[in-house]
Amino acid sequence: MTNEEEPLSPMARVFQSPCIDYCAVTTIGFKTKIKPDVVLDALKHNVSKHPRFHSKLSDNGAKWIETEVNVEEHVVVPYIDPEEIGEDGEGFVDDYISRLTWSPLDRSRPLWDIHILNVKTSEAEAVGVIRTHHSLGDGTSMISLILACTHKTSDPTNKLSTSIPSLKRRQTASYNLRNERWFLFSTIGSTVRLIWNTIVDMLLLVATMLFLKDTETPLKGGPDVGSNPKRFYHRTVSLDDIKLIKNAMNMTINDVLVGITQASLSRYLNQQYDKKNEEDGSYPNNLPGGIRFRAGCTVNLRSEMGFKPLADMMAKDSKGRWGNYFSFITLPFSIGLQTDPLVYLKISKSIMARKKHSYHAALAYLIIKLGQKVLGAEVTARLFNRHVMNTTTCISNVVGPMEEISFRGHPIAYIAPSCYGHSQALLVHFLSYAGKMTISLAVDPTVIPDPHKLCDEMEESLKAMKAALLERGLL
Repeated sequence: MTNEEEPLSPMARVFQSPCIDYCAVTTIGFKTKIKPDVVLDALKHNVSKHPRFHSKLSDNGAKWIETEVNVEEHVVVPYIDPEEIGEDGEGFVDDYISRLTWSPLDRSRPLWDIHILNVKTSEAEAVGVIRTHHSLGDGTSMISLILACTHKTSDPTNKLSTSIPSLKRRQTASYNLRNERWFLFSTIGSTVRLIWNTIVDMLLLVATMLFLKDTETPLKGGPDVGSNPKRFYHRTVSLDDIKLIKNAMNMTINDVLVGITQASLSRYLNQQYDKKNEEDGSYPNNLPGGIRFRAGCTVNLRSEMGFKPLADMMAKDSKGRWGNYFSFITLPFSIGLQTDPLVYLKISKSIMARKKHSYHAALAYLIIKLGQKVLGAEVTARLFNRHVMNTTTCISNVVGPMEEISFRGHPIAYIAPSCYGHSQALLVHFLSYAGKMTISLAVDPTVIPDPHKLCDEMEESLKAMKAALLERGLL
């Protein structure tokens, strides 16, 4: 094989820097036991079709170099003693995946591996763990890869080209006003707000990289949080409930998810500030005033947002390219107890509407790209990491298959994506799949020892919002 070289994208350069080194962990629950020979056979036939999975990083981390792949070296099937595990399948899987965060991927070969755990949990008969370096691709890319390897459970001959809805970016709404003068004034006003919002966002971005830090809360990680082992937890909720709230409140799915996250983090922090009331179940407002709590939120930069067949994403001039083609915005969360759960939704809708009326995401990506050319990759990565360290968390939402899918006769129960290597104590990922929404948390257990309570608060916040709408006759 010829050692062809290809440069890394700007975000890929950031993710493989020594001060960051992000890895993605995708946990997949299966409804049947996993047959390792089936997995190996599929990999032997498909790895060669995907350049990233048969390429390694150059010594300076700037280019991909094609190489030979021994698939057996990338598939791990550990010996599992059923008696040792007993009834605690979840505990074994949680511990196993956490241990993966202790050991880096081997940079002398392609940066991925697959772990097959034939352990029964409450949601699955077996669990597969795909670990990839984040420089290989973002969440959109990884889901496209999963789709390329699976088929609809109800129709094994269907390769899922229509299993994910085709998404397009929202166009600027037409004013459709008869009064042209008013239309002109509205356009000028909107443009001025866009410029002003962008300037403010860029000043805050630079300030956060240099000195502006979030308030120290029980969810804020310390300086060593990036190198600490992480643990992963997930909770599955109804996607239909989220859509009901979305329609009733005239919002987007992302608006609802941000509202749920704000509500659950507020409730969790309130408990942490006064644990003595935990036993009797009463939680008065113990939150200090003026908490600065910000979350990075990933933004897909592809001009075509819908999922494309893997071959189309790999095409050089594709508008839905494979790789790390995303940026981020910074959301100022409103941390506080609200007697009306719908207030969290109204706040999130306002925050998201303000952020959509800004070029923050596009300019942040451009700054990273220019920074690597002017300051070098390592300095740019350190500045990026300072922004991550000075904020509290990050949230991401990826659209998954609408119908149940299977991998070569193995039906999939859930898909839970997450990451580690980040300089934050909490990451929140959302992924929709077959009528459900999976909420995945990556936590530093030295900072957040009870992540299951965060999952509980996420679920309870969703239920409270739905109940409030039902009570008011809005559903």
